[in-house]
Amino acid sequence: MIVKFAGAATLAVALLQAPAFAQDASIKIPEQKVDEALRAKLPEAIRTAGKMISVNNGSFPPYEIVTDAKTMTGASAELSDAIGQLLGVKIEHATVSGLAAALSGIASGRYQFAMGPIGDFKSRQEANDFVDYVREYVIFAVQKGNPKAIASLDDTCGKKIAVMSAGSAEKVIKAQAEKCAAEGKPKLEVMSFTDQPTSILSVRSKRSDGFFSSQAPLTYFVQQAKGDLELAAVGKANGFQDLFQGAVVPKGSPLGEVLVSAIRVLKANGTYEAIFKKWGLENNMIGEPGINLSKN
Repeated sequence: MIVKFAGAATLAVALLQAPAFAQDASIKIPEQKVDEALRAKLPEAIRTAGKMISVNNGSFPPYEIVTDAKTMTGASAELSDAIGQLLGVKIEHATVSGLAAALSGIASGRYQFAMGPIGDFKSRQEANDFVDYVREYVIFAVQKGNPKAIASLDDTCGKKIAVMSAGSAEKVIKAQAEKCAAEGKPKLEVMSFTDQPTSILSVRSKRSDGFFSSQAPLTYFVQQAKGDLELAAVGKANGFQDLFQGAVVPKGSPLGEVLVSAIRVLKANGTYEAIFKKWGLENNMIGEPGINLSKN
């Protein structure tokens, strides 16, 4: 089920207006010079327009922190800015409600890509190409003291677990709910939400026992929770193996090769590492970016 709170939008905005993620403001991100060889590989329509639109489905800190419909900060925002500089185009941002809407917007051509990062899975590769530039881990954010003793995915039977609708974590937690039922264990209630702030709010308000999501944004929210929350099941597989995340482009789009080449340039010149270190994401850096790296 998809759950909505009364006044959730206002409370979610308030949550994001808490003190910012512990970024290292001393790290300066270098300006990029246009790489004419890469720019020449862009689809002609993009070169002519001089811009691309990257779609997102709301705040996914510290990668994407949305402040209004067209303004975004965070690691992905800075990475997309650097890519735009390399390609000599402006990258604009558009926000939609939910991952499904973002992916359908890319498929329809309304948006050129999603910077993400979005989870790369074989099932999603049927309709999209993923330009992977992140390795991620999926864990839980729980109330301080972990009162429901969630130490791994196996501990979720009988619990109420919040999750982002249409995301990869939702698929895993729903499969776990079926497993709980098949084994005759207490019911796992899956509470699906369309955005991260509302999902974490459900845990803070004790309507959910935990929020199952990517480690990077959960770390951000726990830091902002003023001691109300903590991370759980860290270092466990939790239903995932070799989880790659990246930008999304339409299947077969030449833009995929352009983006992965641009990210490789940014890795070679140190910009990629600087951005990830600035936002405390050193553990999520990928050794070599690529297209459709996931085999799961």
